[in-house]
Amino acid sequence: MFNDIGPLELVTLVVLAVLVFGPDKLPKVIQDVMRTVRKIREFSESAKEDIRQELGPEFKDFELEDLNPKTFIRKQLDNDELGLKEIRNGFNLKKEMAEVTDAVHSRDTDKSDSSSPSGSSSSGSSGGRLDMTKKPEEDDRPPFDADAT
Repeated sequence: MFNDIGPLELVTLVVLAVLVFGPDKLPKVIQDVMRTVRKIREFSESAKEDIRQELGPEFKDFELEDLNPKTFIRKQLDNDELGLKEIRNGFNLKKEMAEVTDAVHSRDTDKSDSSSPSGSSSSGSSGGRLDMTKKPEEDDRPPFDADAT
């Protein structure tokens, strides 16, 4: 409940409680606070039980935390009936990226091996593929317009 309170903060709270309530009234105040916390817990548990009874026997394992959208989605995605685990396990991003990288590198080496100096690839494509490494010639560049920038 108080996971984020450090030891220094706890000591500070105790000192403030002693200063505010005094050492004589502090035990009674602590008892009253604990009694109130117990009543609130009992009230919430009885409300949960009433909701479960009203929903019927098919919702016996229903938890109010399931109403949180994140929890609901997490439970639905962990459900193995949908086959999402096979899809998730079958999708290996590193493997697919390695395949794409290998394909790109092998295509570059194939082009360098198969290119011929006969000038047949002057149209900008070789075998239907676009040469991405070719630098544009001076004639292909649009004229520079200083006023347009």
